Amino acid sequence: MKLASTLLLLASIPASVSIAQPRPKASTSLPEYTISRAEVEAHTYFLASDELMGRRTGEAGNRVAARYIAEQFRLYGLKTPPGQEGYLQTIPFEKIRAASSATLLIGNDTLKLGKELVVMAGNPTNVTGEVVYVGYGLTDGEDGYKGRDLKGRIVVAQGGSPDAKSPREIFSAAEAKRKLAAEKGVAALIELYSESIPWGFVNQYFNREQITSAMPAGPNAPAHLWINNANNKYKQLKESGQTVTLRTSGRERAAAPSANVAGIIEGTDPKLKNEYIILSAHYDHVGVGKQGGSAYEPSDSIFNGARDNAFGTVAILESAKVLAQQRPKRSVLVVALTGEEVGLLGSRYYAEHPLVPLKQTIFDLNTDGAGYNDTTIVSVIGLERTGAKAEIEAGAKTFGLSVFAEPAPEQGLFDRSDNVAFAAKGIPAPTFSPGFKAFDDAIGKYYHQAIDNPESLNYNYVQRFCQAFAHTARLIANRANRPQWIAGDKYEAAGKALYGQ
Repeated sequence: MKLASTLLLLASIPASVSIAQPRPKASTSLPEYTISRAEVEAHTYFLASDELMGRRTGEAGNRVAARYIAEQFRLYGLKTPPGQEGYLQTIPFEKIRAASSATLLIGNDTLKLGKELVVMAGNPTNVTGEVVYVGYGLTDGEDGYKGRDLKGRIVVAQGGSPDAKSPREIFSAAEAKRKLAAEKGVAALIELYSESIPWGFVNQYFNREQITSAMPAGPNAPAHLWINNANNKYKQLKESGQTVTLRTSGRERAAAPSANVAGIIEGTDPKLKNEYIILSAHYDHVGVGKQGGSAYEPSDSIFNGARDNAFGTVAILESAKVLAQQRPKRSVLVVALTGEEVGLLGSRYYAEHPLVPLKQTIFDLNTDGAGYNDTTIVSVIGLERTGAKAEIEAGAKTFGLSVFAEPAPEQGLFDRSDNVAFAAKGIPAPTFSPGFKAFDDAIGKYYHQAIDNPESLNYNYVQRFCQAFAHTARLIANRANRPQWIAGDKYEAAGKALYGQ
């Protein structure tokens, strides 16, 4: 068409008619815009279906979920991590059934299972002898075993550790003590418990089945007990010459393997592709009936875990798809973690057995949550601490969401999700959560409840959340420099040690 004809045509259009303008290519060319509500729903309905029986770690529904995620990674073209034959990082967990009986005689006092003592682990034991106090029982040093031969003896340790504050740190310290006690060949390890986790919770938790990391079996599996030492009631056990009698049924153990699921999207930049960001979400949930730990109706005893954490698992699946379609500068490791609900076990295992070098891992963008009470926001735990605030806010804003920092600070949420395993190694690791500002009735209604089913979700919001998460991941993977912990942060020193700063 000649210029004069074009001008005449434009002049003939009434002023009241607007001419459609093409959308800017910079935004609409992003694959994040192709994340569809239908696909988000399909993933969620499968992962949170009754057929997966609550996705409990170590059980069949959990393994089906892992296989589903792995096959999505295959479909999207993700690479298997170095040294792996497939996408599954198999972990040798154990299922430990509750003790059926236990008593501890201290002078005229008889401590009983389910009241003053809990059995954490160990074989059936019937032993009488003098106790040996070993401080915290974490080292061979002056505050520990002091090089003594304590084979077959009963040792007493102070609960926790000098630095243990969070549940994760308290349980990690207990596991380390049990490992050392097994190496020393002791008959029993008794911890004097007076930590921050209420005794009622401890009592309830250990008197049901647990999943745990595999520990030594046979004669090197000492009985391991916590006793309620509130108000220092049993301080006499720190003194020499104290004799006790311990009888316990022990806790029956059985193999309960599970797996993290991991795939890699290789970066496009010749140098930056040697650096990785991790996208993480746990895919396990709490199982069925009494396993769930909350009340349920006979008509619905399956804890489907749509919000916690099929929601987050779908976000990393959709991110894997769109980042593979248009790869960022840095490489991305997408990892669906198992064992979160039973003690952050999958992330802890990964941190000790990384699939790519931790020193080359510059960031973990974790997603997890109890649900939402505000569909205009995403809530980010660690936003102000982990050096990627601008990218997180921009990623959310692109899809019409704003960012709320540090919701429910009284809950200590930073140290209660899988991000903390990465943070403890020095990797900046916030958690990108569905929108909430406080643990209110809207959260409590669904959190770890049997009614947390897929049909109860707002999928318009889930779609936008997934888009925002994926776009945030892209922005972080493309930024010029590495995110850093803020000065003075609890994990800054670990970061400097990891990265040699």
